[in-house]
Amino acid sequence: MSQEVREIMTSNPVAVAPETPVCDVAARMRDEDIGVVLVCAGDRLRGLVTDRDLTVRILADCGDVSGRTVAEACSSELVTVAPDDDVDRAVQLMRGKALRRLPVVEDGCVVGIIALGDVAMEYDPESTLGQISAAGPTR
Repeated sequence: MSQEVREIMTSNPVAVAPETPVCDVAARMRDEDIGVVLVCAGDRLRGLVTDRDLTVRILADCGDVSGRTVAEACSSELVTVAPDDDVDRAVQLMRGKALRRLPVVEDGCVVGIIALGDVAMEYDPESTLGQISAAGPTR
């Protein structure tokens, strides 16, 4: 029997409002040792922002970032899965769309996130990706 996404997803992922300043998001990523934050208006998913998004879409402009919001940096075209979807479906979506993370949405509300590292640790923990994903923070 296949595993469901809910069995390996991270529950209660970090989420911020679209108007959150990018500096606050970057600090939260640093403090919580995470590379992705969901952007939500209330309990509705509006986007996803990664540390790379902040670098490429905000910092690369080399201007003042103090007035910039996470809404300017986030990816708004999202691919999601449901908690009762098979992990195989999540893997197919990740592979087909070259994604490393998928928000998990149930009844329109975010309930988790599944990352490539989660899949690697579950299915191939001895692989290089599985070992890297299982390693602790590097600070």
